[in-house]
Amino acid sequence: MERKPWWTGARGEWYVVAQGFLFLLVGFGPRALPGVPQWGEPWSRLSLALGLALGALGGLLALAGLFHLGTNLTALPHPKDDATLVEGGAYAVVRHPIYSGLILAAFGWALIVSSWLTLLYAVILLIFFDVKSRREERALSQKFAAYADYQRRVRKLIPFIY
Repeated sequence: MERKPWWTGARGEWYVVAQGFLFLLVGFGPRALPGVPQWGEPWSRLSLALGLALGALGGLLALAGLFHLGTNLTALPHPKDDATLVEGGAYAVVRHPIYSGLILAAFGWALIVSSWLTLLYAVILLIFFDVKSRREERALSQKFAAYADYQRRVRKLIPFIY
């Protein structure tokens, strides 16, 4: 089967571009708007501790997802042709542990930098990964007959909740 050029977005390439932009926005985007105060003491110490914890947890979850996904890993919301369905390890906790980990890390970073605007970027990243995962799950459902049962057993992004 002949592949279309990446810029057509046939396999979800534009999701990867948007994802990269959002990562840059969370990490390096503006932190404040004129007239919008940052949170201060005592919240800054609490937000630093909570942010570090969320960042560490998110990083570990994303790394576990990468490890368990192995050679199936692709940034595209479309499985590789030779992909296998991974249901163990981090994928037994949530269906998209890499996305969940990156979302947690983004919220952690927003808390570390004490920025309402960065918190908004993290919310946008959460919405983005929810939308991207829907497209990915349509493709996974077409490729793997067992995916529907996996969806019933394991939550998408937040264990036991969503």
